[in-house]
Amino acid sequence: MQTSRRLLAAIGTLVTMLACMTLATASAGVQDAPTRDWVTEPGVDPPSYAVADPVDSNLNVDAVVLVCNESGKRRYLDLEIHPSTLGPLLPAGADPEQLKEDPGVEIIVDGRVFPAELLFTDSYAVVADSHEDLAPSISAASVSDALLDAMQYGKSMKLRFDLLEEEEGQPRVDAELVLDLQAGATAIAAVRRCASAGLHQVSR
Repeated sequence: MQTSRRLLAAIGTLVTMLACMTLATASAGVQDAPTRDWVTEPGVDPPSYAVADPVDSNLNVDAVVLVCNESGKRRYLDLEIHPSTLGPLLPAGADPEQLKEDPGVEIIVDGRVFPAELLFTDSYAVVADSHEDLAPSISAASVSDALLDAMQYGKSMKLRFDLLEEEEGQPRVDAELVLDLQAGATAIAAVRRCASAGLHQVSR
Protein backbone atom coordinates (compact mmCIF):
# COMPACT_ATOMS: atom_id res chain seq x y z
CA MET A 1 0.00 0.00 0.00
CA GLN A 2 2.55 2.54 -1.08
CA THR A 3 1.53 5.79 -2.70
CA SER A 4 4.04 7.25 -5.14
CA ARG A 5 5.52 10.71 -4.76
CA ARG A 6 3.59 11.75 -7.87
CA LEU A 7 0.25 10.87 -6.31
CA LEU A 8 1.18 12.50 -2.98
CA ALA A 9 2.21 15.66 -4.84
CA ALA A 10 -1.05 15.64 -6.78
CA ILE A 11 -3.04 15.18 -3.60
CA GLY A 12 -1.17 18.11 -2.06
CA THR A 13 -2.13 20.26 -5.06
CA LEU A 14 -5.78 19.26 -4.78
CA VAL A 15 -5.79 19.90 -1.03
CA THR A 16 -4.45 23.40 -1.74
CA MET A 17 -7.26 23.89 -4.26
CA LEU A 18 -9.82 22.81 -1.65
CA ALA A 19 -8.33 25.23 0.87
CA CYS A 20 -8.55 28.08 -1.64
CA MET A 21 -12.18 27.20 -2.37
CA THR A 22 -12.89 27.24 1.38
CA LEU A 23 -11.37 30.71 1.70
CA ALA A 24 -13.37 31.93 -1.26
CA THR A 25 -16.56 30.56 0.29
CA ALA A 26 -15.80 32.26 3.61
CA SER A 27 -15.02 35.59 1.93
CA ALA A 28 -18.37 35.40 0.14
CA GLY A 29 -20.14 35.16 3.49
CA VAL A 30 -21.43 31.62 3.00
CA GLN A 31 -21.68 29.77 6.31
CA ASP A 32 -21.24 26.13 5.23
CA ALA A 33 -17.43 26.15 4.92
CA PRO A 34 -15.28 24.08 4.69
CA THR A 35 -16.10 23.24 1.10
CA ARG A 36 -17.89 19.94 0.63
CA ASP A 37 -16.54 19.35 -2.87
CA TRP A 38 -14.70 16.21 -3.93
CA VAL A 39 -11.96 16.82 -6.51
CA THR A 40 -10.98 14.09 -8.97
CA GLU A 41 -7.66 13.55 -10.73
CA PRO A 42 -7.49 16.21 -13.47
CA GLY A 43 -7.21 15.30 -17.13
CA VAL A 44 -7.80 11.56 -16.68
CA ASP A 45 -10.95 9.58 -17.52
CA PRO A 46 -11.71 7.61 -15.50
CA PRO A 47 -9.75 9.30 -12.69
CA SER A 48 -7.67 7.13 -10.37
CA TYR A 49 -8.50 9.13 -7.24
CA ALA A 50 -10.86 11.65 -5.67
CA VAL A 51 -9.93 13.95 -2.78
CA ALA A 52 -12.43 15.13 -0.17
CA ASP A 53 -12.15 17.66 2.64
CA PRO A 54 -14.02 16.57 5.82
CA VAL A 55 -16.92 18.84 6.73
CA ASP A 56 -16.33 18.11 10.40
CA SER A 57 -13.43 16.48 12.27
CA ASN A 58 -11.52 16.56 15.54
CA LEU A 59 -8.52 14.82 13.97
CA ASN A 60 -5.34 16.13 12.35
CA VAL A 61 -6.72 15.21 8.91
CA ASP A 62 -5.76 17.07 5.76
CA ALA A 63 -7.79 15.05 3.26
CA VAL A 64 -9.60 11.79 2.62
CA VAL A 65 -8.77 10.11 -0.69
CA LEU A 66 -10.62 7.35 -2.55
CA VAL A 67 -7.88 5.69 -4.61
CA CYS A 68 -7.99 3.18 -7.46
CA ASN A 69 -5.07 0.79 -6.92
CA GLU A 70 -3.68 -1.73 -9.38
CA SER A 71 -1.85 -4.99 -8.73
CA GLY A 72 -1.10 -7.21 -11.70
CA LYS A 73 -4.40 -7.50 -13.58
CA ARG A 74 -6.56 -6.64 -10.59
CA ARG A 75 -7.88 -3.28 -9.45
CA TYR A 76 -9.42 -2.32 -6.13
CA LEU A 77 -10.31 0.83 -4.18
CA ASP A 78 -8.73 2.12 -0.98
CA LEU A 79 -9.90 4.86 1.36
CA GLU A 80 -6.88 6.80 2.58
CA ILE A 81 -6.74 9.26 5.50
CA HIS A 82 -3.92 11.80 5.06
CA PRO A 83 -2.80 13.63 8.23
CA SER A 84 -2.26 17.38 8.19
CA THR A 85 0.85 17.09 10.38
CA LEU A 86 3.91 14.92 10.57
CA GLY A 87 3.50 11.88 12.75
CA PRO A 88 0.51 9.69 13.57
CA LEU A 89 -3.21 10.24 13.17
CA LEU A 90 -4.35 11.90 16.42
CA PRO A 91 -7.41 13.49 18.02
CA ALA A 92 -6.98 17.21 18.68
CA GLY A 93 -4.81 17.84 21.73
CA ALA A 94 -3.93 14.17 22.27
CA ASP A 95 -0.49 12.94 23.30
CA PRO A 96 1.05 10.41 20.86
CA GLU A 97 2.09 8.41 23.93
CA GLN A 98 -1.62 7.66 24.46
CA LEU A 99 -1.97 5.82 21.14
CA LYS A 100 -2.99 2.19 21.49
CA GLU A 101 -1.32 -0.67 19.65
CA ASP A 102 -4.56 -1.91 18.12
CA PRO A 103 -6.54 1.18 17.04
CA GLY A 104 -9.98 0.67 15.55
CA VAL A 105 -12.48 2.36 13.27
CA GLU A 106 -16.06 1.95 12.16
CA ILE A 107 -17.89 3.55 9.25
CA ILE A 108 -21.46 4.82 9.46
CA VAL A 109 -23.32 5.81 6.28
CA ASP A 110 -26.77 7.29 6.89
CA GLY A 111 -27.08 5.23 10.07
CA ARG A 112 -25.82 1.96 8.56
CA VAL A 113 -22.71 0.63 10.31
CA PHE A 114 -19.83 -0.96 8.40
CA PRO A 115 -17.22 -2.64 10.64
CA ALA A 116 -13.77 -1.80 9.32
CA GLU A 117 -10.08 -2.01 10.06
CA LEU A 118 -7.48 0.73 10.32
CA LEU A 119 -4.07 0.18 8.72
CA PHE A 120 -1.05 2.46 8.60
CA THR A 121 1.72 3.30 6.14
CA ASP A 122 4.61 5.69 6.73
CA SER A 123 2.59 8.73 5.70
CA TYR A 124 -1.15 7.97 5.85
CA ALA A 125 -3.79 5.58 7.18
CA VAL A 126 -6.05 3.22 5.26
CA VAL A 127 -9.63 2.39 6.24
CA ALA A 128 -10.89 -0.90 4.79
CA ASP A 129 -13.95 -3.10 5.26
CA SER A 130 -12.93 -5.86 2.85
CA HIS A 131 -9.96 -7.62 1.25
CA GLU A 132 -9.27 -8.05 -2.44
CA ASP A 133 -7.82 -11.41 -3.48
CA LEU A 134 -4.92 -10.58 -5.79
CA ALA A 135 -3.35 -14.03 -6.05
CA PRO A 136 -3.36 -17.30 -4.08
CA SER A 137 -2.55 -16.43 -0.45
CA ILE A 138 -2.19 -12.72 -1.36
CA SER A 139 -4.83 -10.13 -0.53
CA ALA A 140 -5.05 -6.37 -0.12
CA ALA A 141 -7.23 -4.28 2.17
CA SER A 142 -9.96 -2.61 0.15
CA VAL A 143 -13.39 -0.98 0.16
CA SER A 144 -16.29 -3.38 -0.42
CA ASP A 145 -18.91 -2.94 -3.15
CA ALA A 146 -21.57 -2.65 -0.45
CA LEU A 147 -19.76 0.28 1.17
CA LEU A 148 -19.06 1.90 -2.21
CA ASP A 149 -22.77 1.67 -3.08
CA ALA A 150 -23.63 3.30 0.24
CA MET A 151 -21.07 6.05 -0.38
CA GLN A 152 -22.17 6.73 -3.95
CA TYR A 153 -25.88 6.96 -3.14
CA GLY A 154 -25.73 8.12 0.47
CA LYS A 155 -25.92 11.52 2.12
CA SER A 156 -23.28 11.49 4.86
CA MET A 157 -20.49 9.24 6.08
CA LYS A 158 -19.02 9.31 9.57
CA LEU A 159 -15.76 7.60 10.54
CA ARG A 160 -15.52 6.87 14.28
CA PHE A 161 -12.01 6.16 15.55
CA ASP A 162 -10.73 4.37 18.65
CA LEU A 163 -7.12 5.57 18.73
CA LEU A 164 -6.21 6.17 22.38
CA GLU A 165 -5.78 3.96 25.41
CA GLU A 166 -8.74 4.41 27.73
CA GLU A 167 -9.43 3.53 31.33
CA GLU A 168 -12.23 1.14 32.18
CA GLY A 169 -15.56 2.84 31.77
CA GLN A 170 -14.33 5.49 29.34
CA PRO A 171 -15.86 5.67 25.83
CA ARG A 172 -13.91 3.82 23.15
CA VAL A 173 -14.61 6.41 20.44
CA ASP A 174 -12.24 9.35 20.79
CA ALA A 175 -12.27 10.91 17.31
CA GLU A 176 -14.64 11.36 14.38
CA LEU A 177 -14.68 12.84 10.91
CA VAL A 178 -17.65 13.46 8.62
CA LEU A 179 -17.80 13.52 4.82
CA ASP A 180 -20.57 14.93 2.62
CA LEU A 181 -21.40 12.07 0.24
CA GLN A 182 -23.97 13.95 -1.82
CA ALA A 183 -21.25 16.34 -2.94
CA GLY A 184 -19.06 13.36 -3.87
CA ALA A 185 -21.52 11.13 -5.74
CA THR A 186 -20.17 11.94 -9.21
CA ALA A 187 -16.53 11.70 -8.11
CA ILE A 188 -17.07 8.38 -6.31
CA ALA A 189 -18.82 6.94 -9.38
CA ALA A 190 -15.94 8.08 -11.59
CA VAL A 191 -13.26 6.42 -9.44
CA ARG A 192 -15.36 3.23 -9.33
CA ARG A 193 -15.19 3.17 -13.12
CA CYS A 194 -11.40 3.11 -12.81
CA ALA A 195 -11.60 -0.03 -10.71
CA SER A 196 -14.03 -1.76 -13.07
CA ALA A 197 -12.38 -0.67 -16.33
CA GLY A 198 -10.16 -2.90 -18.42
CA LEU A 199 -6.47 -2.98 -17.52
CA HIS A 200 -4.69 0.21 -18.51
CA GLN A 201 -2.19 2.52 -16.92
CA VAL A 202 -3.30 4.00 -13.62
CA SER A 203 -1.79 7.45 -13.10
CA ARG A 204 0.27 7.42 -9.86
